[in-house]
Amino acid sequence: MSRSAQLIAGSFDGGAERFFERLCVGLVRAGDEVLPIVRPEPGRVARLRSAGLAPEAARFGGPLDGFTRPFVASRLRAFAPRVTVAWMGRAASHAPPGPWVLVGRLGGEYDLKRFRRCEHLVANTPAIADWIAEQGMPRARIHLLPNFVPDQAGATPADLGLPAGSKLVLAVGRLHRHKAFDVLLAAMTRLPPECHAAIAGDGPERASLETLAARAGLGARVHFLGWRDDIASLMAAADVFVCPSRVEPLGNVVLEAFSAGRPVVAASSDGPRALIEAGRNGVLVPVDSGVALAAGIEGVLGNPAQAAAMAAAGRADFEARHGERAVLGAWRHFLDTIEKI
Repeated sequence: MSRSAQLIAGSFDGGAERFFERLCVGLVRAGDEVLPIVRPEPGRVARLRSAGLAPEAARFGGPLDGFTRPFVASRLRAFAPRVTVAWMGRAASHAPPGPWVLVGRLGGEYDLKRFRRCEHLVANTPAIADWIAEQGMPRARIHLLPNFVPDQAGATPADLGLPAGSKLVLAVGRLHRHKAFDVLLAAMTRLPPECHAAIAGDGPERASLETLAARAGLGARVHFLGWRDDIASLMAAADVFVCPSRVEPLGNVVLEAFSAGRPVVAASSDGPRALIEAGRNGVLVPVDSGVALAAGIEGVLGNPAQAAAMAAAGRADFEARHGERAVLGAWRHFLDTIEKI
């Protein structure tokens, strides 16, 4: 049984924040003891409490925040964890050293100066682990622990009110330039009219993407769904899942599509490239190419047998390496065995 504190300063429901919640809940359900220390974001606090945890709320402010570090230190001394894990740079900058093993968890190429007090670093992809090593961290102090996502299989397909005979291309993510939904829109202009795209997510690019879709004459074929909590149902309704990201360190959405048994077409950014073996469990296309993305989507929709085979391979990969059981087991072993430097 492990005893860990888990610190995160995220304020919106991004991939790291949701995985943080899943991991904390999974550890507790497995019989471990966990103290989450989070920003006072009501949704996150409520979800953790409903799962039986007792999260503490901290400000996790900027350089002038003189309250968070002593507050966190007092809570850690009271809880006495064996391991303290700081998720991303801001939490790491406020994480105090102590008798616990201090670990930083990275889901991207963050400024390692903020992790200078951490004795070990956890990466969730091989590419991030390699990058950390290139910055000078000894390999013995770098650990690869992937994410797990909820199993999306068996959901009832969502009804989006599409015309009969439509083919649904689904994309999920924050509406940010990194996610390259503009490239998906460019691809949609090359796909036949029965193809519709649904984009689940919100963010700073929404207005510009809606304008771009309207100018391209795609207003009736592209559906901006906003944030959705029924991703499994959306996956079940989709004919193909698309991840067009310019920057995608991991790609939780690809894992979700694998779990749902959906064929995947993804731009070859770091995360999808590490997860997808082209032609076996998905299709990879060059980053920033609407032409190539359209061709990849058409190839999947035009070959149902191959699409089904790729979807089955993705599902098998999810069960073997990216499901809760496998990843939670790896995290529990890490928390039980990691030692102070």
